[in-house]
Amino acid sequence: KQWYQRRVAITAGGREGQIVLEGARPGDWVKVNPNQIGLFRVKYSDDLLKRLLPAVKNQALSSADRLGIQQDLFALAKAGYSSTANLLTLMGSYSNERNYVVLSSINTNLSDLGGLFNHLPCYQQFKAMRRQIFSKILTEVGWENKETDGHTDALLRSMLIGTLGHSGDTEVIEKCNEMFKQHISGGKQIPADIRGSVYSTVRANGGNDEYQDLLTLFNKTDLHEERDRIQRVLGCGPDADLRAKTLDFSLSDAVRSNDTPFVIGGVAKAGWEGRDQTWAFVKNKYPIFLERYSGGFLFQRLVQTTCASFVDMEKYKDVEKFFSENKAPSAERAIKQSLESIKLRAGWLERDGEAVAQWFKDRGF
Repeated sequence: KQWYQRRVAITAGGREGQIVLEGARPGDWVKVNPNQIGLFRVKYSDDLLKRLLPAVKNQALSSADRLGIQQDLFALAKAGYSSTANLLTLMGSYSNERNYVVLSSINTNLSDLGGLFNHLPCYQQFKAMRRQIFSKILTEVGWENKETDGHTDALLRSMLIGTLGHSGDTEVIEKCNEMFKQHISGGKQIPADIRGSVYSTVRANGGNDEYQDLLTLFNKTDLHEERDRIQRVLGCGPDADLRAKTLDFSLSDAVRSNDTPFVIGGVAKAGWEGRDQTWAFVKNKYPIFLERYSGGFLFQRLVQTTCASFVDMEKYKDVEKFFSENKAPSAERAIKQSLESIKLRAGWLERDGEAVAQWFKDRGF
């Protein structure tokens, strides 16, 4: 039974109180803060969250409520107020979701979780979960533009291809490779709205041949939009030598200085190995970056891109020590934010890492 309580109670003597939901029967699901009209997070007990799962899956809740439930739980899990295992259980209920805003939020939060887990054995199971959530949706959305597409369908299609391509979906990887081969041979061209996702998938699952093909495309075109698509994905592959080549390429004359941090960011997204490799490169080339970007927004961006995603306190100490010895006044705020992010993520992993691994094991991923 759907029932919304729109009144808020505040007690004078404390922060906790009890509200009786008249009309709600035992066992009913209850969604607090309907349509997210209030600016606060909602923590559900395990029992209340379990009751909400069918309402999420069959979309008895509005899109705003489906969005809000997972955003609240993600924020609470990240801050240590709720279980990440519960968050994963909730996210598994969105396989019937079609709203782009909801799916984009889930994808962003799953990507954040992926950065937390990508050095752990359970990461392959995590990727299997992402495939389970998103593969059915791509089948329905399709690869080709349709006359019936709404304004967000193209965005959704591109997001799904990229996510599944980086999650080991063999059908998506094969389709992207096929499209890429036709594209570079002068055959059917990849539609612009999914080209970046196809390039990224090909690069993430390819080797030197695909890398060279992308560089050839880069050198052939004068369109900055196309060059930017390519340069941002060059570093996302599994080969450490090619990632190193991309980092050197980022400082070459072929790349605009304003684009360099984004090329480097592509390497930083290539798992924990990419993070470590990028940070080592930035430390080694620090005088160049300081001369180029000191005092500007891009220097702050570079710091956050290379540092904020670490997940252990050893890296925290390394980053803190480096910037204590290499002052960067213009990026002081970005450095503090990055250190705070590392500490938060390290605590999150220590707190929930084992429970997450057990969650995947229990569900047979």
